[in-house]
Amino acid sequence: MSQPTPRGTGMRKSTVADVLWDMLHAAGVRRCYGIVGDALNPVIDALARDGRIDFVHVRHEEAGVFAAVADAYLTGAPVVVCGTAGPGATHLLNGLMDARKEGAPVIALAGDTVTDALETETLEEVNPHQLFQTASLYTGQIVNPRQTHAVVQRALLTALRDRGPTVISLPGDVAAAPASHAAVPAARLSDTVLRPAEADLRVLADMLNEARTVTIFGGEGCRDAHDQVVALAERLQAPVAYTLRGKQWLEWDNPNAVGMTGLLGWGGAHQAMYDCDMCLLLGTDFPFSAFLPGGPRKAQVDRRAANIGRRTPVDLGLVGHVGDTIDALLPLVHGKTETKHLDTARKHTTSARERNRHYVDHGPTTSPIRPEYLTTLLDERAADDAVFTVDTGTACIWAARHLTATPDRRILGSFSWASMANAMPNALGAALAGGANRQVIALCGDGGFTMLLGDLLTLVQRKLPVKIVVLNNSSLGFVHIEMEEAGLAPYGTELANPNFAKVAEAMGATGMRVSEPLDVSGAVDQLLDSDGPAVLDAVVDPVALALPPQVSFGMAEGFGLSLAKQALHGNLDDAVRSVTHNVRLL
Repeated sequence: MSQPTPRGTGMRKSTVADVLWDMLHAAGVRRCYGIVGDALNPVIDALARDGRIDFVHVRHEEAGVFAAVADAYLTGAPVVVCGTAGPGATHLLNGLMDARKEGAPVIALAGDTVTDALETETLEEVNPHQLFQTASLYTGQIVNPRQTHAVVQRALLTALRDRGPTVISLPGDVAAAPASHAAVPAARLSDTVLRPAEADLRVLADMLNEARTVTIFGGEGCRDAHDQVVALAERLQAPVAYTLRGKQWLEWDNPNAVGMTGLLGWGGAHQAMYDCDMCLLLGTDFPFSAFLPGGPRKAQVDRRAANIGRRTPVDLGLVGHVGDTIDALLPLVHGKTETKHLDTARKHTTSARERNRHYVDHGPTTSPIRPEYLTTLLDERAADDAVFTVDTGTACIWAARHLTATPDRRILGSFSWASMANAMPNALGAALAGGANRQVIALCGDGGFTMLLGDLLTLVQRKLPVKIVVLNNSSLGFVHIEMEEAGLAPYGTELANPNFAKVAEAMGATGMRVSEPLDVSGAVDQLLDSDGPAVLDAVVDPVALALPPQVSFGMAEGFGLSLAKQALHGNLDDAVRSVTHNVRLL
């Protein structure tokens, strides 16, 4: 591919857009995802002339943001997305909400109406401050070249410091205007030690020392704090439960790991959190309050003060990074010798692992294909440093229970925002962030895969070796389950799917389809060994379900009521198979 001529050759005067890209590159930006057009044309022209930042042309702006979220999350560097004025900018919104919830430093360049037409409701005009108010940590509108440095610097520093998305709104005429001054690199952020004051640490240590039994519950905030959490758990003889976002940081090389609580939960986590004297919450904003205990004393450590106590009341809240806080806390904590609480949690976890393997062990002879079996084969045969991207829905169940965390594996998804259609574009960004040798596997629902299907073409155009597994159950499976649990007859969840292998082949990717259990093992090997982008269309059991370890009577009652309603509507055979299977698991 021919390289554009670097900016600065010849006598051409720098524009605002030139200065913009100079500052972004100096801050570590290496990729921009998006779609070009009208208001953005001067911005993309400057990018092409600059030549140092890779422009990734996607088929939908929302897919571009999901890709940027994975890219930024994996690299820690800021990543740019762009959408032109009006519809192009609004298409960024959902992805930016995901970036905010997942904590990814994404900078959105939103094209804007030319300045002499602002505030006239002209074609494609939208107020950027109103549009991005919920999704963006900072929105800056450049309407004068002299604003450029201040707006770009604030957007960059906010995205990096607060780990979330920011927006720069830029009218085309301003982007093309001569710069008022040369680019000045944005100020760089230094590493920060963030921990509570000594007196507050002593209060926490006293609580831990006084408690007979302690359980730790960790989330995404335990990133880079694995060793500290494990050391604290071993000193306290404390089980370590974790969220789905915390799984990749706390599951591996952790003898005290006892699984997850919540809707995706498994193992001894739930009981360990309820049957303890004290529960220590570390770096988690777990949103399911019903699964958080009310009885034990609770302390919470989080770098964001706003997260403390908002999901469940706590007796002590401390602001700090988890690793920094534990480093200062450990010398104050007394070792415990009683292991009964930990042993019980480990026993429940071992039993849960055995139950989780039922459909794995019987996978080759159980028809239709069980997603537990398929996901376990992927887990066993994937590289130790593979990146798994996971769609919202039932794919999250199988990832939570059947993907194994390792020090170098990553498991990404829209886990805090819960948007559909994230897995394939996440895989696009992960592939570009990880380089040619890092394996990337997308675990997609059929609903999510088809929602942004067009960007399979981006993978093909880029020749990225992403492996896509479509869990094809011809329905919005998790929604179907939700309706049954609520006692409703599922409606509007059916999908009339094509043969996704043939669709993939028509789009230039390798396509394969599996519908028989005995063929799954060979299909997984064929997928992982294929060159370039590849899609495995796996026709899986539509009633496969894994329930949380703690189930209310109301949930069982809801499944029974749903059975009656479906029978009344003439869907008795399917209803009996679906609902009785799910109630049996209760």
